[in-house]
Amino acid sequence: MTGKKQAVSIWYFIGVLLTVYGVLITGAGLYDLIAGIERNTVLAEAHAGVWWGALLLVMGIVYVYLFSPRRQRR
Repeated sequence: MTGKKQAVSIWYFIGVLLTVYGVLITGAGLYDLIAGIERNTVLAEAHAGVWWGALLLVMGIVYVYLFSPRRQRR
């Protein structure tokens, strides 16, 4: 060990949060879709929870990969 400490980018933690939120929102959206729960909202048939959750999940995984502390050390 060299004893050098390197700061972790804030974007890594944002990526972790986006990933967690993406999993939760996608899971809730899929549960509504599979269970057949009807929502009385505008464009409910578009299943926004599934799409937004998937988008957050992908963005989170990209951020975690790009700003990973292990990747930054190389």
